[in-house]
Amino acid sequence: MKPTTSGPSGSRLQGLSAQAIRSVTAAAHALDLGRAAEADQQIIGLLALYPTHPEVLRLLAGVQSLQGDFAAAISTLQNAVAQRPDDALYLNTLGAALVEANRYDDAIAVLRRACELDPRLTSAWYNLGLVLMRSMRVDESAAALRRALALSPELAISAHAILGDMFRAEGRIDDAMAEYRAALARQPHAGAAWWGMADIKTLRFSDDDLARLRKAMKHPGASEEDLLAMGFALAKALEDRGEYADSLAAIAQANARVRTRRRWDAQAYSAHVGAVLEAFTPPPANGMEALGNEVIFIVSLPRSGSTLVEQVLASHSRVGGGGELADLPLVLGEESQRTGLPFPQFIHALKPQDWQRLGQRYLERTAKWRVERPCFTDKLPSNWLYIGAIRAMLPGARIIVGRRDPLEACFSCYRQRLANNEYTRTFADLAAYWRDFDRAVKRWRELHPANVYENSYERLVNDPEATIRDLLAFCNLPFEAACLDFHKTERDVHTPSAMQVREPLRRDTARAPRYGALLDPLRIELGLPRYDSDP
Repeated sequence: MKPTTSGPSGSRLQGLSAQAIRSVTAAAHALDLGRAAEADQQIIGLLALYPTHPEVLRLLAGVQSLQGDFAAAISTLQNAVAQRPDDALYLNTLGAALVEANRYDDAIAVLRRACELDPRLTSAWYNLGLVLMRSMRVDESAAALRRALALSPELAISAHAILGDMFRAEGRIDDAMAEYRAALARQPHAGAAWWGMADIKTLRFSDDDLARLRKAMKHPGASEEDLLAMGFALAKALEDRGEYADSLAAIAQANARVRTRRRWDAQAYSAHVGAVLEAFTPPPANGMEALGNEVIFIVSLPRSGSTLVEQVLASHSRVGGGGELADLPLVLGEESQRTGLPFPQFIHALKPQDWQRLGQRYLERTAKWRVERPCFTDKLPSNWLYIGAIRAMLPGARIIVGRRDPLEACFSCYRQRLANNEYTRTFADLAAYWRDFDRAVKRWRELHPANVYENSYERLVNDPEATIRDLLAFCNLPFEAACLDFHKTERDVHTPSAMQVREPLRRDTARAPRYGALLDPLRIELGLPRYDSDP
């Protein structure tokens, strides 16, 4: 999201001493650079003297957001907004925090209000455009982003990077490269552009590119997000050169940079997964067995072939590819707000008609994906946690679980720049997350054997026709040859696998053998034997 912390106006500083104003300015500058620790040092003193001042609260929320505590940031901002309900900047900051908490509907409403109050607030239009894009509302997103660009030519760097990502999603690689290069010409340390280039899987950085990237990482104006993105880009460039130890070190450094701000609580998450499994045992009843038969859910760990499966199915004449839709967790979030209880604590209070209501609500939200074709895919990977809810809400839906070799899946997550997936930062957290995923999927399969299908990425790669026929049969779809030629299907793909699904299947995607014993720490965490160069 676009930084929203700088430039406090005089009215927002009313009631603060001259020294406090200097601290506010310093904190805002640190937040704009993504330096949470620096900002926090300034805010600690401010809170002691001005614990309820709205501008101090707004900056505190900025630190909380950078640290990944989005619930606290939203609560803090709501206290600030209560004092300044018509301040567009405050609403904009609240909207950005809501986006990070995946509360997209609430964020859109708040950001639209900010744009109404101050039509010239560039960051509000920019943030609105980004959340609309995450909600797959592409036309509305483009309109908001164009409005932001019209107001502020300084956004050209970000605009070039966004356009590059959009062209990459469409398979227009030359156009994407031109946009990334344009961003770097304006700002050599534009991390989003460096990572966008690196994420074009067929691209190898030249010697000159690598030298410029290393130089950019030393630029004093580079923000934490720039440095993070450039770190992952450097790792990709080094891997392409066969410098595996250095590549792994670059990835570790980039992930460590994130962990200074955000930590993953593996134990708490595991307890949450256990509570979800318990809440849906035995499965709740719905009573409308056909409800949702137009939906195909595809769930998995990231980097486990879910985009490939969707591309195969979206090549069928009856199926539209919805992409990573946020609608299911948003519907459950609405129910959590209605009941005043977090998921899954409200589950046992719901009756069959409540599950039908939630299922209908999901279908209402996703109606646009059934305009041209009768069925559609929803491939938000983390929906594996909600399989019990899917079965209760939409008994007619099909659920495909993507499986990949755990070492390959976890390492691919580790080396990919995945925003807000904090379990990917260490081998220990990745292994713990994989175990939670594994036990949950096994339990869902026990409870719903006819409705949950496991697809092996390795089988799809090595025996595509048989695997694709099985996938289509599970989805009650007749075989179509176009599904075998899925790479010829033209559609936008907004995931890290956008390039691969436009190419014929490759069998050389395994990376772990290249790294050999360097990945033994991850093997040990996963309970796998150490690398043996002479099996």
